[in-house]
Amino acid sequence: MSEHDQKLVLGIDFTSAPSRRKPITCARAEFDGARLSLVELMHLHDFESFEALLATPGNWIAGIDFPFGQARRFVENIRWPLTWDGYVDEVSRLDRNGFRKILEDYKRDRPPGDKQHKRTCDVLTRSQSPQTLYGTPVALMFYEGAPRLLASGAHLPFNHDGDISRVVLEAYPGVAARQLIGNRGYKSDAKPNQTAETHDAREDLIAALTGESGQTAYGFSVDAPRELAEDPGADDLDALICAVQAAWGFSRADRGYGAPSGVDRLEGWISDPSLLSA
Repeated sequence: MSEHDQKLVLGIDFTSAPSRRKPITCARAEFDGARLSLVELMHLHDFESFEALLATPGNWIAGIDFPFGQARRFVENIRWPLTWDGYVDEVSRLDRNGFRKILEDYKRDRPPGDKQHKRTCDVLTRSQSPQTLYGTPVALMFYEGAPRLLASGAHLPFNHDGDISRVVLEAYPGVAARQLIGNRGYKSDAKPNQTAETHDAREDLIAALTGESGQTAYGFSVDAPRELAEDPGADDLDALICAVQAAWGFSRADRGYGAPSGVDRLEGWISDPSLLSA
């Protein structure tokens, strides 16, 4: 990439129930190989807008914050097809209640500690099992997101061969935040938890991301306003982090988009340099 080339990078903070109160947040940025510059923030209030974004003609790369896959152990035990395309297509044929029932039935009679399984990348990044329905319902995010990715025809490295001008990587802001500010809580949608401490953590996170720590971690500088720290839910900040993780993956497009060796194509992976060091 020459210094005059610009790559469009999208960072998307996803939700399983988009609305005007809680939209899907998209950070649109430009990347020249040395600097990622935030251009604008977009707020998508319904899935139709998300689908339209995925259908936008390339050339772009996106990082999206939801689990693209399920653990191999779960897929094998539930006897879903043993390809990502196959079991995501299976999920697309279920309504939300049917999908929820499969997950609840699966764990009902299993012993403690063996009810919900993690992918290898979940273990490495300390993220939740993609079977999780409560708290942060990442299982429902998978249910709503993965079939739409498959239907979009975009290219998902190691999961689905699609339109190479539209590349989508799984992102996870939590692992980046831990690398930059440790285990400090920095966001909450619940007002009682929106404290001075979480505000300070967001300020430190955006400062680290746009400063020397971020450049050391990701190999390029990040240009974004410090005002992103003012959103207590950190949707805007998380979308920016997703863009950073997507740009990092793009910078290693010739090396499997930065994927660690031995990626399980059934499960997928998360785009972040911490997986390589782990």
